[in-house]
Order: sequence, then C-alpha cells, then structure tokens
Amino acid sequence: MDRSPPARRADFPLFRPMQTRWADNDIYGHMNNVTHYALFDTAINGWLIEEELLDPLGGNPIGLVVETGCRYHAESAFPDRVTAGVAVEKLGNSSVVYTVGLFRGDEETAFADGRFVHVYVDRDSRKPMALPADWRRKLEVLTR
Repeated sequence: MDRSPPARRADFPLFRPMQTRWADNDIYGHMNNVTHYALFDTAINGWLIEEELLDPLGGNPIGLVVETGCRYHAESAFPDRVTAGVAVEKLGNSSVVYTVGLFRGDEETAFADGRFVHVYVDRDSRKPMALPADWRRKLEVLTR
C-alpha cells in the first residue's frame, strides 16, 4: 500500500477548475468514489481536446484506460469547488501515465490523488500506435 503523503499543488504543472455537482454526493453526504475517477478522466481528456490533440468523435489515436488508482485523503462534497492538478509521470511510445491531484478550494494538499494510464490506439484496429510528434511535444511540457 502506498503510504506516501498526499500530492501537493507544487507537484503539478497544469491545473483545471472543476465543479462538483449535486449528484456527486452519496448517501453518506460526501463525494462518491466513482466521481473521483470521472474528475480524473474529465481533467485529462478536457485538456487533450483543448490542445487539439484528441478528437473523440473522429480523431486518431484514441486513448484506452488500462489502469487506474486513487488514494483518498479527505472528504469532498457538493458544492465544493475543485481544482484538478495534472502531470505526466511517464511518457512511453504509445502510453502515458498521468498523475492527478484533486484539491478542494485553495487547499495546498490534495483530498485525493491518483493515476490514469492511457494506451493510445488506432481508432479502427484498436492496436497500439506511437504517439504523434505534436502529442509528444505537448505532453512533455507536463512531464515531471
């Protein structure tokens, strides 16, 4: 079990504002664990789309999630304002390991942090393909 301290804002080169929703709370009054993963996915893919790398409806390559993990350090709930920090932990030939920290408001320590591993594949064949040069250039900026 990973017992390293929670991620801090200084660990991330990119930040994306997120907003919790009423439906994110579970019966116990805090954010349901699946919502953490949805925020990770939204932060990463939102950035890829804004950078004109990912076209989810017709582009090539597309990213398939092959591994995820999340460590929970504190609770969050609607109507918390959340900032997602994003970094690239490892840039492979056809894969990227993303690290994401979720921060409540202006807090310096993440209430949750995790990793998301994407393998980029050809849209039709679903076979891994090398990341295009423009992808590599932009992802390298996020590498820590």
